[in-house]
Amino acid sequence: MDAPQKSLRNVAIVAHVDHGKTSLVDQLLRQSGLFRSNERVEERALDYNDIERERGITILAKTTSIPYGSNRINIVDTPGHADFSGEVERIVKMVDGVLLVVDAFEGVMPQTRFVLAKALEAGLTPLVVINKMDRENARPAEVVDEVLDLFIDLGATEAQCDFPVIYTSALRGTASTDPADPGRDMRPLFEAILSHIPAPAGDPEGPLQLQVTMLDYNEFLGRIGIGRIARGRIRAGQPIAVVKRDGGVQRTRAAKLFAFSGLKRVEVDSANAGDIIAVAGVEGITVGETVCDPDQIDPLPLLSIDEPTLQMTFMVNDSPFAGRDGQFVTSRKLHERLLAELESDVSLRVEDTDDADAWLVSSRGELHLSILIETMRREGYELQVSKPRVIVRRNDEGDLEEPVEHLVMDVPSDTMGAVIEALGLRKGEMLKLEPSASGETTRLEFLVPSRGLIGFRGDFLTMTRGYGTMHHRFHHYGPWRGDVVTRRQGVLIASETGTATAYAIQNLEDRGVLFVTPGTEVYEGMIVGEHNRENDLTVNIVKAKHVTNVRSSTKEETVRLKAPRILTLEEAITYIEDDELCEVTPHHIRLRKRELTKSGREKLAKRDRG
Repeated sequence: MDAPQKSLRNVAIVAHVDHGKTSLVDQLLRQSGLFRSNERVEERALDYNDIERERGITILAKTTSIPYGSNRINIVDTPGHADFSGEVERIVKMVDGVLLVVDAFEGVMPQTRFVLAKALEAGLTPLVVINKMDRENARPAEVVDEVLDLFIDLGATEAQCDFPVIYTSALRGTASTDPADPGRDMRPLFEAILSHIPAPAGDPEGPLQLQVTMLDYNEFLGRIGIGRIARGRIRAGQPIAVVKRDGGVQRTRAAKLFAFSGLKRVEVDSANAGDIIAVAGVEGITVGETVCDPDQIDPLPLLSIDEPTLQMTFMVNDSPFAGRDGQFVTSRKLHERLLAELESDVSLRVEDTDDADAWLVSSRGELHLSILIETMRREGYELQVSKPRVIVRRNDEGDLEEPVEHLVMDVPSDTMGAVIEALGLRKGEMLKLEPSASGETTRLEFLVPSRGLIGFRGDFLTMTRGYGTMHHRFHHYGPWRGDVVTRRQGVLIASETGTATAYAIQNLEDRGVLFVTPGTEVYEGMIVGEHNRENDLTVNIVKAKHVTNVRSSTKEETVRLKAPRILTLEEAITYIEDDELCEVTPHHIRLRKRELTKSGREKLAKRDRG
C-alpha cells in the first residue's frame, strides 16, 4: 500500500431521517480547516438542493472530501428516507467503514436497521455516533444497548460488535468518548475515524478496476459515473473498457476525471486505487458497470438496483386552465424531461403508454415521485398525474403478490385504538405493541400493504393530533390482501367555471371541508372540497348573492368562514382516487375529475354498473 493510500479513509455516514448526520458533516467540514476564517458557509452545506433545505432531509447521495492533518477523509452522505434506500445499498460498496449516527433520545429506528444491515453484510467497519447529546432527555446508555442488541440481531461479527462509540452534539460542534464530558470540538471523531476505519485496500500497480456506484448528469459533459478505484490507476484521456450490465464491452476513453475537495468537484489528471472519483465522457455508463484496463477485462460483481414498487401516470395538462402558468406544457417537453431524469436516477422507470401524451413512471415510493413532480413544477413544467398504484407481480405458482411495508409508529397512548382500527381497515398486521416507560406514548409495529399506506399519513396526523411519528420501509412481496379501504368520503365538485365566492362557500360549509378560498378561480369538474358523506356532490361554488333594492338587516354583518384545508403536493397525489387527477403547475396544485362534465361522469358510472 502506497503512502497516499495509507492516509486515505473512505466512510459512509448513515442514519434515520432527522438524526443529524448532515449537520454532523457540516461541523466536520468547518473544523477541518477547509474554509477560510472569513468564508461564509451555508448551514447544512451538503443539502444544496432547495427542496432538501426546505424539507430538512437528504434526498441525493453526495460525496465530500475533508482534509485532516496529512490525511484525507472521503465522506459519503446518504439519504435517510426509505424511498431512496437503493442508493444506500450501492454506496456501501464504495467505502471501508460506516458512521452510524443515532439520536441520543429516539434510539434505533427502522431505517437505521435497514441501512446497518446492508453495511454489516458488506463487511464494513462500524463506528457508532450517539448524536444530540445536548437534548435534555438524552439516554445514551440505553441507546448504546439498543444499538448492540441490533448488531447481534443482524448477525454482526464479534469484531463488528466491538464498535467504538463517540458522543456528539452536531448543534454545538462537540464530540467526546465519554458521555459525561461534552467535549470541546470534533477532534475525537476525526481521530476515531483514522484509528478505527481501515485504509482502502487494492493494488495501485495492478490493472485498472473501477465500479460505478452513483450517477450524475451535466448538459455539457453528459452522464458522469462516480465510484471508487478498486485497483490500479486512471488518467484523463486514457483508453478504457466498460463492462456493461448485459456482459458486453464498450471501448472508449475517460474524457475527464474529477476528484472531490470539500463541497467542490475538482478536475484532476489522474487518480489511484482507493480514490473516489467521477468519470465523464463515457456514453451510456450506468450503475454497477465496471471500468477496466482494455488489455485485461476483469469486471466486479454486478450491483443490484432496487426494483420500483409504485407507479403513476404522468400526462400533459389538458385542464381548462392549461398553459396559464407553465413554460413547458407540450408532450415533447414533458417526455424530454422525464428521459433526462433517467440519466441520473437509476431507481426510476419511464414507459410509454397507448396515449402519446401520457407515460407510466415507476419508482420506490410516494416521496420519490413527489420530489420529481415538485422539481419539475419549479422548473416551469405543467403536468397532470394519476393516483399512485402499487406494482403487483405473480410468483412461480401464479399467485398475485403485492409489496408490503414495515411500519413503526410512536403515538400518544390515548389515540392508539383509533390508529389500530384504521390500519385494520387497511389490511395491516400488528407485530408489536410496546408502551413507553412513562406510559404516555406507545410504539406500534405493523406489516401493511403499500396500498394501505397511500394517503395514510394525513389521517394518522389527524388521529394523533399531530403528535404521532411514523416511518416505514419496504419489507417484502406478500400475497394480495384483497380490497383496502383508503378514502371514505366523497368530494365536492364545481358545477361551473368562475371565481369562488364567500357567499357560496358559506352556504357549502355544512356539506364538508373546502379546499379553496374566496377569489380562487375554479373550473367545471374541479374538486373544491371533501364531502362529509361517502358520495360525490356537484356544487355551485361561484354563486353570488342575489342583488335587490330591498335593504337587508344583516347587510353589515361580517362573513366568517372556516379555514380551508390547503393540500400539499404529497397530500394531493395520495388523496385522489382512480377517477381523479392532480393538476400541477408552477403556482397551483388543483384536484379534478378525469371526466369534467357531470353528464359525462353519470354516463361512465352507468356503463360501469352495466
